[in-house]
Amino acid sequence: MDPTVAALLGGGVGLALGAAAVIGARYSELAGSSAPEPSAAALPSGVADVLAVLRSIAIVLDVSDAVVNTSASAVAYGLVRGGELVNGELRELARRTRRDGVIREVELELARGDVTGTVMQARVAPLGSAHVLILAEDHTQARRVEEIRRDFVANISHELKTPVGGIALLAEAIQNAKDDPEAVGRFASRIEVDASRLTRLVQDIVDLSRLQAADALHEPRLVAVAGVLVDATDRLRVRAEARTITLEVAAPDDLAVYGDAELLGTAVSNLVANAVNYSDDGTRIAVGARRRGDDIEITVSDQGHGIPASEQERIFERFYRVDPARSRATGGTGLGLAIVKHVCATHGGTVSVWSEVGRGSTFTMTLPAAPHPDLTRPFTTPDPQHARAGATPQGGPTA
Repeated sequence: MDPTVAALLGGGVGLALGAAAVIGARYSELAGSSAPEPSAAALPSGVADVLAVLRSIAIVLDVSDAVVNTSASAVAYGLVRGGELVNGELRELARRTRRDGVIREVELELARGDVTGTVMQARVAPLGSAHVLILAEDHTQARRVEEIRRDFVANISHELKTPVGGIALLAEAIQNAKDDPEAVGRFASRIEVDASRLTRLVQDIVDLSRLQAADALHEPRLVAVAGVLVDATDRLRVRAEARTITLEVAAPDDLAVYGDAELLGTAVSNLVANAVNYSDDGTRIAVGARRRGDDIEITVSDQGHGIPASEQERIFERFYRVDPARSRATGGTGLGLAIVKHVCATHGGTVSVWSEVGRGSTFTMTLPAAPHPDLTRPFTTPDPQHARAGATPQGGPTA
């Protein structure tokens, strides 16, 4: 081959190979520039499934503080809105935890409108290398229970101190007046009054604690409502007659509920005792029951002093009294209506009040009626041998 031709052919092949290399390099650059950016780190495997079954509110944030997983309740409580964590304090804690990996806890008070309505306990922890997990629980009810417990202990201390202190002073007075039989007799009768009040208070506390500890009746039985009403009013009849107060009872014999006859008798007795304590001499108290749909309503109506509308929402609180002076004069403990409320709740029912100052009051216990009661079976009624005398003189419509 001619050397000149061979040189030309070699140069052409080299030129072609160089062009191919340039084109290949350029294609690689174009391909690299069109490739997608690496995505943010995904949640660790199985984490989403675990978060879905947690009872706590769960929120997962990525490195940019965006919400990548959340419980529906987080939105309901206003913690997450539009895919963002709106609570500034939680957001700041999440950032600090992301920086140093330290688990943090905080108690938040979430405002609803113009008031603080929800107490939230939150825990912030790192989740993998790119996420932060926030777990939160609503502690509003627990906070309320704790406040009630503190108030209850404080009230008990105060209520117990009064009769105990009185007994101590009267005992000292008797010792100083031991040569005066008349004074000794007078002081002894006062000790008897304070001792009776102390006994009722302790028994009421025991009853209320027992009711609160039991979520449901262990062995509910068929209870004759008429028998409960008759027994409850009989406990108060002597005291009512001493003040010429008329007690009237009206209830059909076929009304029945499932529950505890003794507890129901205690509840009705408390309502009747309130009516007697807060009625004037010569008035009338009506105790009745009727069926209304699937419920049975037990009512105690009096012609007494009535309860102001502003006080009616609080009368079922423990130790609350509309008229403290009168309650102490009648021997009331301030727990009567709280016991009624818990008895009704234990039986799946409610208690309500209608009252007007100067026109009297009507308390209504609403209980589920026994479905198709077997009237051939004997009803359960309170046993007078086991009915405690202390169940009746409760603290009036201020308990």
